[in-house]
Amino acid sequence: MFGVRLPQRAAFLAVAALLVVAGRPAFAQETLALDPNSPMAPLPDLGIPWPDLNTKDAVEGDAPVSAAQTTEVGDDQRYAVTVVGLEGIGGAVESRFDALSVLKSGQSKRANVAQIDRRARDDAELLSTLLRSAGYYDADIDTSVAPAGDRLAVKLTVDPGPLYRFSEVQLAGLGTTDGKADGLRDAFGVKVDTPVDADTVVAGEAALREKLGREGFPFAKVAESEVVVDHETRVATLALTVDPGTERKFGAIRVAGKKPPFGPRHVQTIARFRPGQTYDQAMVDDLRRGLIATGLISSVILEPVAVGTDTVDISTTMEPAPKRTVAGEIGYGTGEGFRVEASWQHRNLIKPEGAVTFRGVAGTKEQLLGATLRMGNFQRRDVVLNGRAIVSHSNLAAYDANTIEVGANLERQTNIIWQKKWTYSFGFELIASNERDFVPTVGIAQRRTFLIGALPGTLAYDGSDDLLNPTRGFRLAGRVSPELSLQGGTFGYARVQLDGSYYQPFGKRLVLAGRVRVGGIAGASREDIAPSRLFYSGGGGSVRGYSYQQIGPRNVLDQPIGGRSLAEFSLEARIRPSQFGGNFGIVPFLDGGNIFPTAYPKLTGLRLGAGVGLRYYSNFGPIRIDVGTPLARRPGETPIAVYVSLGQAF
Repeated sequence: MFGVRLPQRAAFLAVAALLVVAGRPAFAQETLALDPNSPMAPLPDLGIPWPDLNTKDAVEGDAPVSAAQTTEVGDDQRYAVTVVGLEGIGGAVESRFDALSVLKSGQSKRANVAQIDRRARDDAELLSTLLRSAGYYDADIDTSVAPAGDRLAVKLTVDPGPLYRFSEVQLAGLGTTDGKADGLRDAFGVKVDTPVDADTVVAGEAALREKLGREGFPFAKVAESEVVVDHETRVATLALTVDPGTERKFGAIRVAGKKPPFGPRHVQTIARFRPGQTYDQAMVDDLRRGLIATGLISSVILEPVAVGTDTVDISTTMEPAPKRTVAGEIGYGTGEGFRVEASWQHRNLIKPEGAVTFRGVAGTKEQLLGATLRMGNFQRRDVVLNGRAIVSHSNLAAYDANTIEVGANLERQTNIIWQKKWTYSFGFELIASNERDFVPTVGIAQRRTFLIGALPGTLAYDGSDDLLNPTRGFRLAGRVSPELSLQGGTFGYARVQLDGSYYQPFGKRLVLAGRVRVGGIAGASREDIAPSRLFYSGGGGSVRGYSYQQIGPRNVLDQPIGGRSLAEFSLEARIRPSQFGGNFGIVPFLDGGNIFPTAYPKLTGLRLGAGVGLRYYSNFGPIRIDVGTPLARRPGETPIAVYVSLGQAF
């Protein structure tokens, strides 16, 4: 187009004039006397008349014009860029052009005509390169600049031409893979009649390397593809040479590095493969993630080491992470008062993966000293042995308790690296608790000592898509705890709780979420059961808008007394307005629930709480702040409750 060729012609003529002067004979340069004040000779005529911008065709934009025709060369102007002709072209041509275009990166700033013209030519070359990488080798790109109001309109018109395709694909060397050649070719993905797309070829090479590693060839070598394009027939051929090496099986695990946190036996416990299995690179990558997930390693290098002709050992080089942590927390909660917590932890005091934590709490409503042991990957992958010993004092609205507790359990946990579908736990608890509550009918304080033995167990299924910020799917969990109590005799009972939640997205910026919880205690009366083992409702993980233990039956002194069953629900809309850039969200919610004296919950008389929350979606999960208020608030109930935590409410 005229807008691009004119500056090139002018530049060519100027260079030609310089070459004529530079080629003048030496004697002529010596005898020629020049007057510095004499006028310069006019430049040769370009042979192209300058169009009149006041004509109808130019004003209406019927003919493209160059930037030099619209303004003085030194003037800075704003401009807008449009690209026409990329519709229907696959791949990432348009998005890559938007990211790399010098015109688009500078269109928010003023530029002079020479700069705009140079950028247009650079972008035309960029588009040509991107189109060739997508298989369009005969693309034609024209540029034009035209006035458009108070700025210039820069237009790139693309004629992509025909799409080239592969007429022949050769993968040499796969014949030595013992019948796995067809699967490897399918993994490569590039076949006859596939478009000559650079992204497809590069992705095919990566997929082929991955497939070779998963099929038992850890030392396979894949050369770069050789592509030959025939512009006359508009097809291409591809040749790729593969040296798979010999098929290998897993051997032993070796441990290296300075002071590794554990030895090869425990690494083998974490690994999902066993000696003698066919080598699989995906299993090696999984082992790397599993080692990092222990928290005891800052970095790890896993390398296959050839042993003989058919085995590889896995060399594990680990750099240990800091083992000790001191943590502290100061906070205030509605209905809970002030709370200060401090802890010291050694994450590998008892090898392997034996984390010991000493913890203390000093608060308005709670004081505690405790020690816990957590043995990660205990005897098998993802199984955790927990042990604890706790001495505590709780001064709550429903009861005052001095408690000594010891317990242990085995559990299969889920985490943000491996979100598991099924999790479980089972163990035991031994509790000695001296508790003060009030006789419900007369409000007289009574203090009793309870000796309790329990065998709690849980089973949960997680069908959601994210551990901390689920947007679709559902979750189900059940907890059963048979308990034996020694207080004024020996009696037994069972505590049962069921939880379910569901998440449904509507578009990209709205998720409706719901939660239901029911529980019951069968086998004993409320008066016989220790107050700390009854059900209570209210709070950030229960019914928002109320303080902890604020919902439920009360005695004649208007103090909560707990109950043998509960029913709760929560509904919320998780909205992420585009105006907030996607990092912030608003969550209006409605919660409801109540406590009942019977063994089975009812669905009547539920207390309701409503409010709104703010979410900040960080890289490690949403941070939530919820503000709620009771509906139909009663005397003595807190008008506003605030909850802050990591992760969604459910």
